[in-house]
Amino acid sequence: MSSVRSRSMLCSSISVRSLGVLAAIAVVAAALAFLVHDKFYLHVLIMMLLYAAASSAWNIVGGYAGQLSLGHAAFFGIGAYTSTLLFKDLGFSPWVGMLIGATLAAVVAGAIGYPSFRLRGPFFTLVTIAFAEVLRIVTLYAHDLTQGSMGISVPFRPALRNFVFRGLSNYAYVALAFLVITVLVSLWIENSRLGYYLAALREDEDAAHALGINTTRYKLVAVLVSAFFTAMAGTFYAQYIFFIEPFATFSLDFSVLLAMMAIIGGIGTVWGPVAGAFLVTPLQEVLRAKLGGELQGLDLVVYGAVLIVVVILLPQGIVPSIAAWGKRAFGQREPRPASLKGDP
Repeated sequence: MSSVRSRSMLCSSISVRSLGVLAAIAVVAAALAFLVHDKFYLHVLIMMLLYAAASSAWNIVGGYAGQLSLGHAAFFGIGAYTSTLLFKDLGFSPWVGMLIGATLAAVVAGAIGYPSFRLRGPFFTLVTIAFAEVLRIVTLYAHDLTQGSMGISVPFRPALRNFVFRGLSNYAYVALAFLVITVLVSLWIENSRLGYYLAALREDEDAAHALGINTTRYKLVAVLVSAFFTAMAGTFYAQYIFFIEPFATFSLDFSVLLAMMAIIGGIGTVWGPVAGAFLVTPLQEVLRAKLGGELQGLDLVVYGAVLIVVVILLPQGIVPSIAAWGKRAFGQREPRPASLKGDP
């Protein structure tokens, strides 16, 4: 009984600490959105928040469930194109289009993911890449609906209903709200029975199945939730950039970037994708702005070199490495098993 109570108190303390971190991030980001007036730095802040939310969404299936997907650009594109077409052609509010696109992405993810879960390792990853490529090709050839390679421009009609704002700070507030929601969902998953089941099948799917866990069902739940929030990020991107086209929206680079942010920050943790996005996004944007002109290509060299150094120095990711350093610094040790407590 005491062990159950202590475990409950531990989970509670972790949640309170995490909520405190989330509140601090929200306050700092909101303050920056209010105080910073430079458009470039506001753009960097918005993209940091957007990528942190999108990478957190990817982490639900790629980190917690251990299903390495490199096709999340498919769900991102579904969200972007659904909301944009409904807004442009039928006059739907993008807020409504966001929910419709997210629901459609979840349905598609379930239809593709369910039969694909029989595959493991690189085979599942290849299926996700192929799926995103198929959607890109379909979008290119469905010219009457999607304008093909010409892309679609989002009408600039500033209004809250239209999800179009004149000031960039408003986009930062929306991106921040989106990040807060995805982090709260991740926290709930991590501290729920679903999170324990996902961790079990990530570590050893056969063993989890032998223990009676319906691994297919919980992987399906993870991919549905992940696709839903990734599609919402696609809608935000379309309304912020005001233009979408297949090569950028369904880009493999985008899928790899989401995975890389989570891996660099600490895959399978709540704060890993956030830390990875907060490191990678400003580095990417600043290098592109400073070295992407006459010295085109040098920004990618510097960007790659910095990421290699980070991966070498912090092989477990930023967040797990910092947590381990903190435990060593304060002299904390892992608790010994009960059977060994009497040993000398």
